[in-house]
Amino acid sequence: MSGQVKPGLRDVLLAPVAAVALLVTGACGGSGGSGLSGDATEAPPAPSRSGVAPEVAPPTPPCRPASLEARAATVLVLGIGEATTADDPLAAEVAALGVGGVVLLGSNIVGGDQARDLIEGLRRQSPRPLLLAVDEEGGRVSRLRPIVGPTPSARALGQRPPGEIAAVAAERGATLQDLGFDLVLGPVFDADGGSGDAAIGDRSFAATPSEAGARAAAFVDGLARSGMAATAKHFPGQGELGDSHDGPVVFDAPLDQVESVAGAGFAPAIAAGTPAVMMSHVTFPALGPLPASAEPGAYRLLRSLGFDGVAVTDAMNMSAITDRWPLPEATVMALAAGADIVLATPGAQAASMIDAVVAAVGQGRLPEARLDEAVGRVLALRGEDPSTMVCSG
Repeated sequence: MSGQVKPGLRDVLLAPVAAVALLVTGACGGSGGSGLSGDATEAPPAPSRSGVAPEVAPPTPPCRPASLEARAATVLVLGIGEATTADDPLAAEVAALGVGGVVLLGSNIVGGDQARDLIEGLRRQSPRPLLLAVDEEGGRVSRLRPIVGPTPSARALGQRPPGEIAAVAAERGATLQDLGFDLVLGPVFDADGGSGDAAIGDRSFAATPSEAGARAAAFVDGLARSGMAATAKHFPGQGELGDSHDGPVVFDAPLDQVESVAGAGFAPAIAAGTPAVMMSHVTFPALGPLPASAEPGAYRLLRSLGFDGVAVTDAMNMSAITDRWPLPEATVMALAAGADIVLATPGAQAASMIDAVVAAVGQGRLPEARLDEAVGRVLALRGEDPSTMVCSG
């Protein structure tokens, strides 16, 4: 049986994840290498002035990272189709692969007791602790509606004072924690003052990046009070743009505008200690030619703002991605660009995604150190010691 994630995740919400980068920066080369030079030997210690040799510390055991397959699985958070029980074949298969986490959607949740049983069952079937994520923003994007009923949209909440926003989030977070969830894929930090039913629309707290970001940060604070990890989305800002579920979306704005929107909207998320940020599938030519979720320039911009937590892709099975690349290839592209978690709902492709990551490391297309950096951040988010799977420098 795998361990529970909950206590460690509370600590992660209160402690910076920056130490993870220091731990994994010098990760071992080779899929099973020791990370040591092998031939070098240490000179014997010089005698002390008293003539008695000082005590010699026992040798450090060689670095033995987890298998490359296990590390590749750790950076995936996947869906389980229409499953409502952990005994469903797809649910059991995904959990048994040791993926980093499972995301539950509306089709997976029909009631409180059922959701608890599903989550507990998934954890039992996983060889390692498991993140349980849910796409729960409230309003029209709510997977908990069978349990909590209708909830106000972000636009409606945005009319209230920050303290009230935080109180609503804390109450919702308590429900999520009681069910067994760890990670909320929300709130939206994008600004949108347009039609309520647009791609972002009333999922946004306000019409300007700075106002939307500040109100969304209050929601993050409320979730953290309940021990829930939040995910700020969709970096660097989708706003009133089109829906990447339906196909590629391009925003050909100058670099200074892209940077200004990203800074104004997401600086509050970083200041609030939001542990995860979700990357948009919008293409910003000023940052590079690829969708932000697979574009190195977008991840560089995120890190330049001081964010040292977990970078999560938006669902990589959306048409903005799959119209151009198969899911396994898109997975490798996102990780190489800077993603720490690749999110996708088709759990049936889990094995092919893992195989693609392993092959990419072997071919040199995905540096092993980059994979280990991502693994380390995921483990820290789950409340685990990254050294249990990756090598220190």
